[in-house]
Amino acid sequence: MNVGEFCQRQPVTARPFDDLTVVAQLMREKHVGYIVIVEPAIRDGTFRPVGVLTDRDMVVAVIAREADARSLRASDVMTPEPVVAEAEESLGAALKKMRKVGVRRLPAVGRQGELIGVLSLDDIIDALVGELEDVTGAIRSEQLIEHAQRP
Repeated sequence: MNVGEFCQRQPVTARPFDDLTVVAQLMREKHVGYIVIVEPAIRDGTFRPVGVLTDRDMVVAVIAREADARSLRASDVMTPEPVVAEAEESLGAALKKMRKVGVRRLPAVGRQGELIGVLSLDDIIDALVGELEDVTGAIRSEQLIEHAQRP
């Protein structure tokens, strides 16, 4: 199981110079609490993650400090140089990164560092639940087969 298989492939993105209020409105519109801040890669037309911005970042850095959100840009509040998960990386390795830096989501990137999605703890839990269903299914099948062979 790798990151590329389980990450959400349509991440919500913004640019560093976007007004913070516009980013907040985008979060509301898309029903997300996490946005990847991106810059275009000149060579290939893809986008590279340069930061991440969460609804919690906005609360802690703006609202709690009574800052004027209308005067701020995404780059003023974002976490720069985010830790990323590579598409071919195992879910276990990505989970270790999440634990180490204390986050619930990581931008997922391809081989050239281009943004391909976002991996969340929810995605990892879904993958693990699927694996556990396979384990319990194997146990049930074994019991059914044994019962059919030895009535």
